[in-house]
Amino acid sequence: MNTAITIIGAGLGGLTLARVLHVHGIPATIYEAEASATVRAQGGMLDIHEHNGQLALKAAELFDKFLEIIHSGGQQGRALDKDGNVLLDVPDDGTGGRPEVPRGELRRLLLESLPPDTVRWGHKLKVAAPLGGGRHVLTFADGSTVTTDLLVGADGAWSKVRPLLSEAKPVYAGITYVETYLYDSDTRHKASAEAVGGGALFAMAPGKGIMAHREPNGVLHTYVALKKPENWISAIDFSDPAAAAAFVAEEFGDWAPKLTALITDGETEPVPRPIYALPVEHRWTRVPGVTLVGDAAHLMAPSGEGANLAMYDGAELAKAIAENVGNVEAALLAYETDLFPLSALEAAEADRMQEVLFGDNSPQSLLDFFTENQPVK
Repeated sequence: MNTAITIIGAGLGGLTLARVLHVHGIPATIYEAEASATVRAQGGMLDIHEHNGQLALKAAELFDKFLEIIHSGGQQGRALDKDGNVLLDVPDDGTGGRPEVPRGELRRLLLESLPPDTVRWGHKLKVAAPLGGGRHVLTFADGSTVTTDLLVGADGAWSKVRPLLSEAKPVYAGITYVETYLYDSDTRHKASAEAVGGGALFAMAPGKGIMAHREPNGVLHTYVALKKPENWISAIDFSDPAAAAAFVAEEFGDWAPKLTALITDGETEPVPRPIYALPVEHRWTRVPGVTLVGDAAHLMAPSGEGANLAMYDGAELAKAIAENVGNVEAALLAYETDLFPLSALEAAEADRMQEVLFGDNSPQSLLDFFTENQPVK
């Protein structure tokens, strides 16, 4: 089968690309490895920023619907020390530019905005090979093949499309997150719920931290962060969830119980999330008929920008295609010319945020960051 525009990956970047193309009357097909839209949970809360994510939603003509799924109060941010003392509490007064929404709801919004059968589920890309003239043939794990005139890799950190453009591979960024959840927290985990507050909690120290977010319905979603060698985390036996959680919690042995309970009382199995990143200045020489969006293009340490950038990439690429109908290479050149400096800037900022969060001056460096970045009233 031949398609004009093929997108690999039904994450936020790929879906935004397809939606903005659809707004401009341009069809696209997404191939996604997962079997369905509901095969797994879609992560936690996202703060969607005025200067990128919200612009993408406006280009997708979904901004009004986005406003309907905002988690009221979720922009609150507070910093605690390891003893549980509140160092800073920034309320959500509704005037900020970073409203919080559940990732799953945002993905649902994008999926429902696309024509039926835009997404072909259960298609895991095995290899992509050039045919010449900007066309590519895609072979999926089930043996099926597709040829395409324009291939877009929106397939994340371990992109199968990226090798067509770049030899770069993600490398371990020196930090691992361990993810846990508490449910019905206001009733069953009161002390931890009060510590987290209405939005985001940051309890940081040099080389480590406990970060949590309140989600709808009393859910507390926690990421425990540790600056450790990659082999340290890989040596933990996560097949024994209680022992793994206890082992991680030992790194916070003298911290307040209401904070460590976010680890030890977790009601889901703790999941290790080692952090990988591409080079800050990752870029490639123009290759006919193929490009990347989101983490496939610029994987970086968590900074609050990843989802926003993926959506922004998708929208900008779609607009470039719409503005250069019939000239794919002009569209890709325009898109990448803007992509590379912006993503390099954001990747450098993401690295700086790791120092703010986990550097020798933490948590004071985080307090300084909060103070410097408060909106002017």
